[in-house]
Amino acid sequence: MSMLYYLFQYLENEYQFPGASLFQFITFRAAMAIILSLLISTIYGKRIISFLRTKQMGESIRELGLEGQAEKAGTPTMGGIIIILATVVPALLFAKIDNIYIILLLITTLWMGVIGFTDDYLKIKKKDKEGLAGKFKVIGQVGLGLIVGCTMYFHDDITIKEEKLNSDIVQIESSEEQSDFNPAVKSTKTTIPFSKNNEFDYASLITWINPDLAKYAWLIFIPIVIIIVTAVSNGANLTDGIDGLAAGSSAIIVLTLALFAWVSGNIVFSDYLNVMYIPNSGEMTIYIAAFAGALVGFLWYNTYPAQVFMGDTGSLTIGGIIAVIAIAIRKELLIPIVCGIFFIETLSVMMQVSWFKYTRKKYGEGRRIFLMSPLHHHYQKKGIHESKIVARFWIIGIILAIVAVITLKVR
Repeated sequence: MSMLYYLFQYLENEYQFPGASLFQFITFRAAMAIILSLLISTIYGKRIISFLRTKQMGESIRELGLEGQAEKAGTPTMGGIIIILATVVPALLFAKIDNIYIILLLITTLWMGVIGFTDDYLKIKKKDKEGLAGKFKVIGQVGLGLIVGCTMYFHDDITIKEEKLNSDIVQIESSEEQSDFNPAVKSTKTTIPFSKNNEFDYASLITWINPDLAKYAWLIFIPIVIIIVTAVSNGANLTDGIDGLAAGSSAIIVLTLALFAWVSGNIVFSDYLNVMYIPNSGEMTIYIAAFAGALVGFLWYNTYPAQVFMGDTGSLTIGGIIAVIAIAIRKELLIPIVCGIFFIETLSVMMQVSWFKYTRKKYGEGRRIFLMSPLHHHYQKKGIHESKIVARFWIIGIILAIVAVITLKVR
């Protein structure tokens, strides 16, 4: 149930309360969620920053030879708490929290938040520069991937509908009413971008051996989910290196995913656009809207010069949520496009490390492709101001988001 949805439904049924029927609509509740999350992150964000400063939760900066780096020392970190709070509170108020997709997103937010918070706490309070050991972070990410994968595969409420509508069916926005049109089926299908026959079944990776192996498709599906969750959360973590980059890029990504979630959960638009219809997934639009509002509100304090850093509390949580949303709406194969900034940043680190190790082994001296990785530090080393780097990365993120949206029709 939703704290406000059922309250206003009761008021409408019993007292014909004016405007109460608006709460039946996903778009209205999403709009309310984003407004409330913006208010929480901007108004209470300042108080949280002051609290973090009082508790001396300041960032200790490693000397990397970057311009303006020394000035950042002591800036409060763990600002991801602002993002989590401003996301969860509106979601509890406006989303139906008995919806399996909302439950998954709440678990993801709190699970990754705890991992990130532990890492930040060890770095700051225990003066441990390494923070939480890498293996424990990976265990946490794999654990979340296992929960998400098992839920997606085995839970009875997670289904798709493959049959198309009759042309005389009218548009209905309420996801509850939509779910009654056609029988739903369990499936491991996902969407392939830019493909005419744009659906791919993970089960086919094993059923080509023997069709009877379809019941073991979870052996393929769950590891793929684990890899995606781990990769995207680490990508967001690597992107969080300069003021406003991770939060701004993530806001662009989640607003794009909000559109996909709404279309996927609307039987009329999914049919018109020939997009896989996923019953009850439209409810995620409310959670995503709250998340987007939290990110934009956090940017108020995180843009250059930053008054607060999100820390791993924020970056790991952001990556985890984005990964789970993409998997839930069967658009995970779009991640290299819609999360292109994360992908490029991660790729730059992998290329740098691999090339350095290879050349050290071959020539006895490690060589670099970039002046420094992740990629945003390369441009800092070239003397470009970080605010200009961030603005240009945002522009690239917007272009990639447009390309992702175009995949709805271009095949």
